[in-house]
Amino acid sequence: MSYRCAMVGIVGRTNSGKSTVVNRLVGEKVSIVTPVVQTTRTTIRGIFTDQRGQIVFLDTPGLHKAEGELGTLMNRQARQAAANVDIVVLVIDASSEPQLEDDGWMRRLAFAEQPVLILLNKADRKPFYEADYRILWNDICREKEVAREVGWFVGSASNGQGMEELTQELFKLALPSEALLYPEDIVTDYPRRLAIADTIREKLFAKLYDELPHEIAVRVDHIEESGKTWGISATILVNSPSQKGIVVGHKGRTIRYVKRTAEPEISEMFDVDAQLDLWIKVEKNWMKNFFLLRQLGYIGDR
Repeated sequence: MSYRCAMVGIVGRTNSGKSTVVNRLVGEKVSIVTPVVQTTRTTIRGIFTDQRGQIVFLDTPGLHKAEGELGTLMNRQARQAAANVDIVVLVIDASSEPQLEDDGWMRRLAFAEQPVLILLNKADRKPFYEADYRILWNDICREKEVAREVGWFVGSASNGQGMEELTQELFKLALPSEALLYPEDIVTDYPRRLAIADTIREKLFAKLYDELPHEIAVRVDHIEESGKTWGISATILVNSPSQKGIVVGHKGRTIRYVKRTAEPEISEMFDVDAQLDLWIKVEKNWMKNFFLLRQLGYIGDR
């Protein structure tokens, strides 16, 4: 049987809606979504399969001004994803005016070897700066003296506007293949420990949005499988003793909220009864600790 398949890099500045785009295109939640910038810390593959073939989306960390080892790693992953795919989709939050990171991505992609599509996301919001981004692209092409054609799409990942048109174009650009890239019944190859850790981190972000989201990491230490019941032990890493108290919350309310909201989502994700045992550990400067970053899945092979 003949299919059309492609690896697609989803890139853009932080908080442009890349994870929401991937979740919408795949049809299931494969990436955590929060209002916090730099939420995605590793490259996550979301896999969409239908009778036409298969599109594998690489949801990358948002490009940002790097601070420390973790920030540098996140930027490196984003750039590598853009270089090692069949198609690149630049996701832009067009509800805000062009930023330095948008300019940087456009300059990089003006010389990309692969087809490039630009999605002007968040079209359901006002104001919407579509014209500004088109002008920016044209100005960069003139400055660099390149005649680069790209596909422009206007939509909203939050309500689905424009997503089907984008999917159709991706299949047109995909390469013929006699076999699928991944089994047709999976939507991600993201390791389960990292997926569980991300789910816990998402719930922490929901409560600690204004306090210390970037100071937190989650490591799944052990999964005890007993039939359809999983006992999951995870450690929440913070930088200082005062942060430990914030994560616990008044009378333990924050950590209980995280457990209460994460357990059913993890249970649904893996079709099991997930029971979380959460620990909090002070690990000063964990973001600069190469060994811990490797444990957390931010360095090396997953």
